[in-house]
Amino acid sequence: MYNEHIMNEGRKGGTMEKVLLNMKAISKTFGSVQALKEVSLDLYAGEVLALMGENGAGKSTLMNILSGSLQPTKGEIYLKGEKVTVPGPIAAKKLGISKIHQELQIVPEMSVAENIFLGRWMKKKGGSVDFKTMAAEARKYLEMLDVHVDPATKLKDLRIGEQQLVEIAKAISLNSEIIIMDEPTSAISEKEAEKLFTIIRKLRSEGKGIIYITHRMEEIFQIADRLTVMRDGTYIGTVKASETSKDEIIKMMVGRDMSEQYPKDPTEKGEIALKVENLTYTPPAGSFRRSLKNISLHVRHGEVLGIAGLAGAGRSELFECLAGVHYKDTTAKISIDGKEVTIKNPADAIKAGISFATEDRKGTGLVLQRSIGENMSLPLLKKFSPAFFMKSGEEKKEWNKQMETLRVKAPGTKTLASALSGGNQQKVVLGRWLMTEPKILLLDEPTRGIDVGAKAEIYQLINNLAKQGMAIIVVSSELPEVIGISDRIVTFCEGELTGEYLQEEATQEKLLQSATK
Repeated sequence: MYNEHIMNEGRKGGTMEKVLLNMKAISKTFGSVQALKEVSLDLYAGEVLALMGENGAGKSTLMNILSGSLQPTKGEIYLKGEKVTVPGPIAAKKLGISKIHQELQIVPEMSVAENIFLGRWMKKKGGSVDFKTMAAEARKYLEMLDVHVDPATKLKDLRIGEQQLVEIAKAISLNSEIIIMDEPTSAISEKEAEKLFTIIRKLRSEGKGIIYITHRMEEIFQIADRLTVMRDGTYIGTVKASETSKDEIIKMMVGRDMSEQYPKDPTEKGEIALKVENLTYTPPAGSFRRSLKNISLHVRHGEVLGIAGLAGAGRSELFECLAGVHYKDTTAKISIDGKEVTIKNPADAIKAGISFATEDRKGTGLVLQRSIGENMSLPLLKKFSPAFFMKSGEEKKEWNKQMETLRVKAPGTKTLASALSGGNQQKVVLGRWLMTEPKILLLDEPTRGIDVGAKAEIYQLINNLAKQGMAIIVVSSELPEVIGISDRIVTFCEGELTGEYLQEEATQEKLLQSATK
């Protein structure tokens, strides 16, 4: 059914005739754990190969071997028929292999231009850095992606989506023959993604080979020629994109049918849990955040309220205001269970019953070099240490409860957060906030960059929490997702609330139209 060499004869009349890359029987072990078992992969010139699989399937490990970050335990790599070794990332770049990382590889304090040419800064004859030429070259690559930022701007002053586009510009500037794109659209808008797809098609026409990793199914049918699927560190199969379907790919990825992608049991809606009236947020001068104007909305106990909108529409800023992050720059009347509250900081929000899981799990959601348990306890240190000593027994009991409830795949609560897959990291973030026993849960892009199996578990968790009476507000850039999991959906456009729909009347077309008014 799935043929590993389905396209060895090339694509007649196209550019995909020459084999750029063969990875043969690649295996990788970490101690007693086998991460990869005899995985093979082929890539042709002028091809976009989608690499699919759940989190933990081994995609990142395989690509880290190709890009030189890891060394294989067994197996061989061939470039244009010649056997090579890739001892490190610098060697990979010299061999014509570059990688766009899902988790941004940036230096926040450096400028856009300095980041694009990191490690290869342009020099004048005297040896000093030629910032002017570097800025001009950086602008050229940014304009290819329709990104209009000053190359002198520090990376830390850009929003995540813009930082992601800078990473993409960096990879394009290397002019590599093989480009690995790991979730390149996870933090950018649909408009920005379309621009990226145009660039990918151009690169393909020039004979470049692109390995594209994504969890967004609709993307692979837009740009991929073939799809290779992995599961549990093994190769499952390769199919032509034009000859497969979403259901078949999911079945290959998870080993089972996923007929009900969005579980939605009827829940009894209670009284209004959170009511927001005329929320206005005016960012300080020079801030890159979106201002908000007269936002009024509510969510009931047992209800899931979805918020749709393009990147930069102000959805995340709303959550930050509700969590007390921007108290001095915000005016609003906020009521919880009918009682007006004042939220001056995140600690006030937690006391009032609001928990906020941010979209950037590795930047603001987790302390990566701390354990699962330590990350879960962060907002509850006073609860677990009311005097001079930690209530370690009670704390560990809570950790284990969340690990079991959320089905976190890890050896134990002492495992570092950095060692987890994206889906399991997201579960740790959710476990932390569930330990605070919130009345209202704010979830900002809770499934960004995680696989279909982990998504299904998050959807089921949201459903179960709503059944228990929790009020949940979810921000999602994936329109099918926001429709599938929500009871009601509101749309944001340029800092204003522009529409409201019940789930049964919402369509992608309606939401997109409201989100682009």
